[in-house]
Amino acid sequence: MPKRDFLAIPDFSRAELVQLLDLAQEMKRGGYTKRPLAGKTLGLVFAKSSTRTRVSFEVGMFQLGGHALFLSARDIQLGRGEPIRDTARVLSRYLDGIMIRTFAHADVEELARYASIPVINGLTDLLHPCQILADLQTLRESLGTWEGKVIAWIGDGNNMANSWLNAAGSLGFELRLACPEGYEPNHEIFERNAKLTKISITEDPDEAATGAHVVTTDVWASMGQEEEAEVRRQAFQGYLVDEKLMQLAQPSAIFLHCLPAHRGEEVSDEVIEGPQSRVWDEAENRLHVQKALLATLMS
Repeated sequence: MPKRDFLAIPDFSRAELVQLLDLAQEMKRGGYTKRPLAGKTLGLVFAKSSTRTRVSFEVGMFQLGGHALFLSARDIQLGRGEPIRDTARVLSRYLDGIMIRTFAHADVEELARYASIPVINGLTDLLHPCQILADLQTLRESLGTWEGKVIAWIGDGNNMANSWLNAAGSLGFELRLACPEGYEPNHEIFERNAKLTKISITEDPDEAATGAHVVTTDVWASMGQEEEAEVRRQAFQGYLVDEKLMQLAQPSAIFLHCLPAHRGEEVSDEVIEGPQSRVWDEAENRLHVQKALLATLMS
């Protein structure tokens, strides 16, 4: 069989996404006892540091019988200018899969193009598909289904917003994005998915959140944007997800955040610690969806 990569949500069909999430749920319940990755090794290439991505992939590989190697940019020759295509071909001779967390999405695409083993996008500046898988599992656990649901994204049109767009297009739920002017999501990704399902964009968080079943956000300045932090803080005034905003959503609505969170900026302490918050389930679900992904791609 030809190798498969997971660089973006649309890399899997709707049916494959559902199957993947079913497997993740079986793994979470403890009903999956196989160790399909025994004797296999996953390389974890990190140009951006991480808590959840690193720990969940390492633990996931161990639980599936395999082994993970942490490879920071300082540890391998990528950090000293070795071409990505050369690294891809060399690592393919040693490993059974590669997870990469980096800045430019084009770098992940090049790595996948030249690697003869599966490549997983652990995060780029454009997309964060593994996190969206965890969010979808959390949504389904809490609300039963995404069918007929409204998801409200409040804040920066970043890699998370772009990945929510891809998920909406693939699965057909309604997505509303509230972003300040100049901080909208990727235009091409927006236009492509807006042809597939109901997607709207506004500068008014209240408009997006009213009647929503899920309210979700992220930090205003992502990794690599630290120099813009103060400018962004001014631009995002009024985009705090607080109890007042949550009251506009459905009474049963849940709050999601990919973490880490800046409490008092994009989300209030009361919301992230409140009864509607599912952020800790969401963080745990990174482990289960990624185990399902690893078993699917590498076994």
